[in-house]
Amino acid sequence: MTKAKTPTSRTGWGGYVRNASVFARITAAVVIAVCAQNLSAAEIRFADAVIVKKAERKIYLVTGGQVLKSFKISLGLIPDGDKMQEGDFRTPEGRYELTERNADSDYFMSIQISYPNRLDEERAAQSGVSPGGQIMIHGQPNRPRYSKAYYGNYDWTNGCIALSNADMMDLWRMTTPKTPIYIVP
Repeated sequence: MTKAKTPTSRTGWGGYVRNASVFARITAAVVIAVCAQNLSAAEIRFADAVIVKKAERKIYLVTGGQVLKSFKISLGLIPDGDKMQEGDFRTPEGRYELTERNADSDYFMSIQISYPNRLDEERAAQSGVSPGGQIMIHGQPNRPRYSKAYYGNYDWTNGCIALSNADMMDLWRMTTPKTPIYIVP
């Protein structure tokens, strides 16, 4: 019995890329390195707050009350209303912070949001449910199941906030851990 060969494609680095996930990680690392080399720390403007306006499907990076940049976003499958419990497909509303960063997630980069906060936990406990967790800002799936147009025009996450990959790189570069994020209806 012969073993089936795994399709591979030759890269410009002289190696072989065996799957899209490895290629996506290499690409992200190269892009981040190139961006870091081309911009000095003095040239990067960091946001002192992130504001998500769910009804507008927009995220704003703000410094000193001025919008530095805004991006189109997708939300949870049930975008209206505050997240009440795990599995409700809603994006939470309230004040949180950006915490953990993951360049190797199932999506093109991800930044964790500090959901649930104390109020979310208390509300869920009163209802006898889990508040859920793992709410992120992230790019597109590394292994997409739908077209690029679908991900750019519909709410499709389990409660996260999704951006295009290019916009995710800008958000990643212009925020730091502990940056406050305000998510409003």
